[in-house]
Amino acid sequence: MTVSSTALIGLIALFALWFVAAGWAVLTGLSMRSQARTLQRRSKRLTRLLDESPTQPLLVRSDGRLEGSERLGRWFGLDALPAYFSELLDEGAQGQGIKDDDHKALDEAIRATQRSGSGFSLEVRVARSSRRLLIKGQLSDPATMPGNAALLWIYDATASQEQIEQLGHDADEARRAFQALSGLIEAAPMPMWYRTSDLKLTLVNSAYVRAVGHSEADAVIAQAIELVEPLDGRSAQAFAADAAESGEIQRRTVSATVDGGRRTLEIVDVPIGNNGIAGYAIDVQDLQSARNALHRFREAQRDMLDSLSAGVVQFNADRSLIFSNQSFQRLFAIRQQWIADDIEFDRLLDRMREGGKLPETRDFPAWRLERRQWFHNADASEENWLLGDGTHLRVIAQPMPDGGLVLFFEDRSKEVELASARDTLLRVRTAMFDNLFEALAVFAPDGKLHLWNRRFGESWQVEEEILAAHPRVDELLKVLAKRLKRPARISEVRDVIRSASVERKQKAGRLRLTNDRHFEYAAIPLPDGNVLFTMLDISDSQNIESALRERNEALVSAERIKSEFLANMSYEFRTPLTSIGGFAEMLAQGLAGPLTSDAEEYVDAILKSVERLSKQINTVLDLSQSEAGTLPLSLQSVPIKTFLADMLAEREARIEHHGHHVAVTIAHDAGDVAIDRQRMAQAIGHVLDNSIEHIGDRGRIVIDARRQAQALRLILSDDGPGMVASLVASINDGIAASTDAKEGDSKGRTALGLALAREIVLAHGGQFELASQLDVGTMVTIVLPQ
Repeated sequence: MTVSSTALIGLIALFALWFVAAGWAVLTGLSMRSQARTLQRRSKRLTRLLDESPTQPLLVRSDGRLEGSERLGRWFGLDALPAYFSELLDEGAQGQGIKDDDHKALDEAIRATQRSGSGFSLEVRVARSSRRLLIKGQLSDPATMPGNAALLWIYDATASQEQIEQLGHDADEARRAFQALSGLIEAAPMPMWYRTSDLKLTLVNSAYVRAVGHSEADAVIAQAIELVEPLDGRSAQAFAADAAESGEIQRRTVSATVDGGRRTLEIVDVPIGNNGIAGYAIDVQDLQSARNALHRFREAQRDMLDSLSAGVVQFNADRSLIFSNQSFQRLFAIRQQWIADDIEFDRLLDRMREGGKLPETRDFPAWRLERRQWFHNADASEENWLLGDGTHLRVIAQPMPDGGLVLFFEDRSKEVELASARDTLLRVRTAMFDNLFEALAVFAPDGKLHLWNRRFGESWQVEEEILAAHPRVDELLKVLAKRLKRPARISEVRDVIRSASVERKQKAGRLRLTNDRHFEYAAIPLPDGNVLFTMLDISDSQNIESALRERNEALVSAERIKSEFLANMSYEFRTPLTSIGGFAEMLAQGLAGPLTSDAEEYVDAILKSVERLSKQINTVLDLSQSEAGTLPLSLQSVPIKTFLADMLAEREARIEHHGHHVAVTIAHDAGDVAIDRQRMAQAIGHVLDNSIEHIGDRGRIVIDARRQAQALRLILSDDGPGMVASLVASINDGIAASTDAKEGDSKGRTALGLALAREIVLAHGGQFELASQLDVGTMVTIVLPQ
C-alpha cells in the first residue's frame, strides 16, 4: 500500500500534536498534583490550628445538620459531635449537652440568623458541668455554603467567666473595703489626710478638721490649712516632697496646737507611688510623758540601787553590761574602764576570776557556760558562792522579759559569821544554862515546857522522864504542887506564869518546899512569846536578910538619935557660948580693968572663936532642919542684881584684905527671883566665904547671873587650890563631910557650909552642882526657878 506524502505529513503532524498534548497534559497534571499536595498540607495545618484554637467553628445547616470537630462534642460533654442540633439538648441523667433553657434560646437565635442574616452572641451552659460556652453566630457565606447555613464560633469561656466573676467579686470586695476604709479614716481619732502628686490637700478626716479648729472639711481643703506649723523654716509640703522623692516613709515629732491645746505629735508622711502622699498624726504627748516618767523612774531606781549594800549588775539581751551599782564595783574591784567599754558577760566573769572574785572550780569554761544559761531561764536562780578570801556571797540571777539579766550579789559573810557565833552561843548557853545556880525553865506560848536546866529538876525533885515529855503548865504544876510545903500556893505560881504569858507582865513571888528550902521565883515574858520561869534558892540568905534588916533598923535608930543629939546639943551649946561671948566682950570693953596687949589678943581670939563656933552651931542646926524637911522659908521677889551687890558689900573688907579680884556679870534679863532672902544669903554667903578664905591671896572670883529658860542660872567660881573628888562627890550627894590635910586642904576646911548651901537651894526647888579640880579651881552652879 502506498502512502502518499501528504498523508504521511499529516500523520506526522497529528502524532506531533498528540505528543505535545500529552506533554502538556503531563505537565498540567504534575502541577495540579503539586497544588493538591500544598492544599492538603495547608488544610491539615488549618485543621490543626482550628483544633488547637480556643474558638471552634460549628456549621448549622438549614435542616439542622451539624458540621464541626470532635473537640466540640467533648465541650458539650458528649463522646462525639451529634449529627443534628436537636441532639445537643440535655435529655436526662444519662446524657449531657446544652441545658434546656439555653438550648431553646440558641435555637431561636440560629433561626433568626438563618432568616434575617443577623448575628448574635449568646452564653450557654453545659448540663451537669461548670463549663460555659460563649457562642457568636452569623450567616455563612452563600458562595461557600449555600442554603442559609449558620456559622457558629464557639469559645470555652469557663475560665474567663470565672475570672470575670472573681474580678467582679474582687471589685465588690475592694469597693466595700474602700468604703470601710473611708469610714475608718473618717472615724479615726487621729488626724489623717491625703495629698495629690502636686502636694495639695485633697482629703482630710473629721479629726483633722477638729484639730485645726474648723467645722467643714471642704473649707479646710480650699484654704489649704496645715495641721502643724513650719519646722526649721520648712513647711509640711516640703516634708511631704521629701517622702515623695525618697519613696520612703518620713517621720518627725513636732509640737502643734490641737483643739486649743499644745500637744506633741508624730507626723508620718507615707508615699503612695505616683498617686500622692498620705499622712497621719499620732498624739504622743502621753507617750512622751510616760517616757520621761520612765526615764525618771529608771534614774531613781538606779540611784536607789546605788545606795544598796548588795551588789547589782544588769546585762542586756546581747549579754553586754549596761549597769552596775557602787556596791558591785567595790565588791568585785570593777574598773571604770570596763564599764565604759560595755564589757560582755563572759569577759566580765573572766576578769572576776582573774581578780579571785569567783568560786574555785575544776572546769571553768563549763561552769561559765552553765551561768550563761541564766539568760534563757524562765525563773530566777539562786546560788551561794564561797570565794577564796572567805567571802560568802548569795547570788540571785533574775532573767528579764527583754532577754536581759539582772544579778544580785549579797555579801553574807557577816551572816555566816553570826550564824557560827550563834551556834557557839547556843552551845555556851546550854552549858551555862545547866551550870547556873538558878533553876530555870522556859514555857512556849502554847503552855508546853520547852527548855529547862539540870537544877530545875533537882530543885523540884522531878524525874527527867516527866520533863522530857514536855508537859503543859497545868500538868506540870500538878506534879510540882506535891513538893510545896503548902500545896495550895501552887495557884500563885500558875497565876504568875499566866500573867507573863498572856498579859506580858513580869511578876515574882516566894515559895517553900517540903524540904524547908526557900525559893524566890519570877516569870519573865521573853520577846519571842515564851516565858522564862526562874527559881533562886534563898534559904541561906534568909538569915542574912534578917540580920541586915535588924542592922538597918539599928542604923535608922542611930541616925535618928544622932539628929536629935545634934539638935539638942546645938541648943545646949548656945547658952554657955553666949555667956563666954558676953564676958569676953566685957573684958574687951575694959569693964574689968585695963588689959595688957597679950590679954587683948587673947580676948580677941576668944571673940573670933565664939563667932566661928556660933556660925558652925547655926549651920549644923539649919542642916538638921533641912534634912528633916522642916527648914522654914519666906519667899519674896528679890532683884538679883541688888541681892548680889549687898552680898559683896558685906564682904568688901575681907576681899580687899586678901587682895582678891571679883568679876561680876549680870545679864540685863536677869530680873527678879523668888527666894527667902535670909536663907539664900546664908547659902550664897557660904559659897563666897569658902572662896574668899581658901583661894589664897590675890585670887580671882567670878560671878555670872543670867536667865536660862524659866530659871535663873547663877555661877560662882574661883581659881583656888580646888577640892578632892571624894569631897566634891559627898557634897553633891548631900553628905556633910570635912576635908583633912592629907586630901589636899592644908587648912582642914569644913564642907558643912557647902552642904547647907545645897540643901537651901534644893528647898527653893532649885539645883545645886559643885565642880572642882585640884590646882585649877572650884565652880558652883545654882539654878533657881523664877
